Amino acid sequence: MSTVTDKTPAAAPPGRNGTGSGDGLLRLMLDGMRRNMRQYGMLIALGLIVVLFAVWTEGDLLLPRNVSNLVLQNSYILILAIGMMLVIIAGHIDLSVGSLTAFVGSMAAVFMVRNDLPWPVAVVLCLAVGAIAGAVQGWFIAYGGIPSFIVTLAGMLTFRGLTEIFLEGQTLGPFPRGLQKVANGFMPEVGPETNYHNLTLLLGFALIALVVLQEVRDRRRQKEFDLDVLPAKLFVLKLVALAAAVLVVTLLLASYKGAPIVLLILGVLLVGFGYVMRNAVIGRHIYAIGGNLPAAKLSGVRDRKVTFLVFLNMGMLAALAGLVFAARFNAASPKAGLNFELEAIAAAFIGGASMAGGVGTVLGAIIGGLVLGVLNNGMNLVGVGTDWQQVIKGLVLLAAVGFDVWNKRKVGS
Repeated sequence: MSTVTDKTPAAAPPGRNGTGSGDGLLRLMLDGMRRNMRQYGMLIALGLIVVLFAVWTEGDLLLPRNVSNLVLQNSYILILAIGMMLVIIAGHIDLSVGSLTAFVGSMAAVFMVRNDLPWPVAVVLCLAVGAIAGAVQGWFIAYGGIPSFIVTLAGMLTFRGLTEIFLEGQTLGPFPRGLQKVANGFMPEVGPETNYHNLTLLLGFALIALVVLQEVRDRRRQKEFDLDVLPAKLFVLKLVALAAAVLVVTLLLASYKGAPIVLLILGVLLVGFGYVMRNAVIGRHIYAIGGNLPAAKLSGVRDRKVTFLVFLNMGMLAALAGLVFAARFNAASPKAGLNFELEAIAAAFIGGASMAGGVGTVLGAIIGGLVLGVLNNGMNLVGVGTDWQQVIKGLVLLAAVGFDVWNKRKVGS
């Protein structure tokens, strides 16, 4: 009797081509990284830049004192970058934030230095001035139908001129010590004597726990909606990397004077705006009007109101940045805020924003701002001239946007 032989090839053993093999896991990890390259590309780039300058400066970049200075020197740009990211996600641009920063600083000097107004009251008034300025520009854009480029260009010229008028062309200061501590001060010492700042360590460990819980919660939610998630081992690797990064920064800050007060302000802004953009209705509406305005209108999104609120918020953040900048340098100057709008826009685009709108994250804005800040700090430490610094930062911005365009084309193909 003849027998029938089965010609079907046997299944590949797990050690070779099966998805359970090491090669299969590697392919899954690379595929997950490719799908999330927009999200992680600049974070990886930031890490590489830090390593490069740490080696180039023989460790000076990562000295605790320099890390604290890095935070203090870039705080106002990071504040502006958060607001600018929301503006760009909504499909607009704001060229006035640098001039508005200087204008609010001049108003603060008039309130506190010339008129001896208590600094907490003056801070509230300055934030209100920024909100009003942003609301006026937002009204012209949202309800007047004038392009944001034109409105904010006019605002840039107007606020710069008003700054000159209020300061009468002179530098005005000093500011009260209470306000100076907000921009230059550190958290107080508490607890027993140790080699580290105890309160900073406590906050750092709390932040690590918060980051891990948030990442696990986001992954669980994505799986519930059948969205793509990172492979388990890559996800664990991501958590370890994030926790290690936070721990290193915490130890560096805790070994000097502790966390700067302005870093706590940035943390509150990051958590607050991050939650709004991820979970709140208005956050989804901002993404909607920037991604597809006609579809958003048909879905019932009140695009004019959302645009108005985005620019009002930008005005308040510009006012906060103006207060921090003026307090850090202990004086209001007519030349303050020059090119701040370009730094904020560059930080947003380096951090993953799209020129077409509808794409970007608040964390991305912080990462983009830190990329620029580390570049500035590192190049200063190694003695690169300001002329070449501008060239290098321009090339970094071009490379970041070019990489984004290339990545979208590759994913689309």
